[in-house]
Amino acid sequence: MTSILKRPIVTEKMTTLQEKGQYAFEVDLAANKISIARAVEKKFNVTVLDVRTIRCKGKAKSQMTRRGRFEGRTAAWKKAIVRLKEGDKIEFFQNV
Repeated sequence: MTSILKRPIVTEKMTTLQEKGQYAFEVDLAANKISIARAVEKKFNVTVLDVRTIRCKGKAKSQMTRRGRFEGRTAAWKKAIVRLKEGDKIEFFQNV
């Protein structure tokens, strides 16, 4: 169940959303909204009201070296924005 959540996304935009009770996580590509909500509720002991998911495609990258040009892609990933019940919070930096 906890392998669904890979890491929290802590950016400037996401920290402003945390004031509204919304938190973002990088999740497994095969995870659906129901399993994401259950994983967040189990791990952080909060009540999830809403889950929005976004699939981010990998970017094409190329690099020029002495031996020629290398081409490849970055990995595709999935982002979930979770809205919590009024008054619930998730503390990412508890020990800091």
